[in-house]
Amino acid sequence: MLITEADKARVQADMPELPAAMKARLEAQFGLSSYDASSLTASRDLADYFIAAIDAGAEPKQTANWVMGSLSAKLNSEDKDLSDSPISAQQLAQLLKRISDGTISNNAAKQVFDAMWQGEGEVDSIIAAKGLKQESDSGAVEAIIDEVLAANAAMVEEFKAGKEKAFNALVGQAMKASKGKANPAQVNDILKKKLQA
Repeated sequence: MLITEADKARVQADMPELPAAMKARLEAQFGLSSYDASSLTASRDLADYFIAAIDAGAEPKQTANWVMGSLSAKLNSEDKDLSDSPISAQQLAQLLKRISDGTISNNAAKQVFDAMWQGEGEVDSIIAAKGLKQESDSGAVEAIIDEVLAANAAMVEEFKAGKEKAFNALVGQAMKASKGKANPAQVNDILKKKLQA
């Protein structure tokens, strides 16, 4: 019996992708490191979960970190299989999009993740219920920084004298004053501009 190229192609299309091929594809298609791609392809379910989250709009490297980190740690600590996860790939993608768009910080995302795990609802409703939305209004952040600078004149002088640790302390004071809700990148930018003025 003669096997045609079309027959070969049909057989290959019906075969599941082998881990080595999938690892290479994740590296090439999503720019993942060899380590990340190997970890994600150690189980077909994990790889499928990762790809489903990407398909739902999440960023690849961030998704890999959360799947291999928070999600895997939670599953391991509760001795659950991925199929028993209370958080779907689409829900994880929604959470990661809220970090990327600046709605919440990474720390707040961990609180939302835990609440989702406990079945407290969807991403946006948890953010609203727990008051975790990040403050990104530059006017509001600037007002907080002005108060912090006025209240910490000694730290400002230390920074101007070349002590870099003073800058980090001022960032910490601003985050504390905003109850952790200020966008950290925005705090850094505004604070640098004010201290250089």
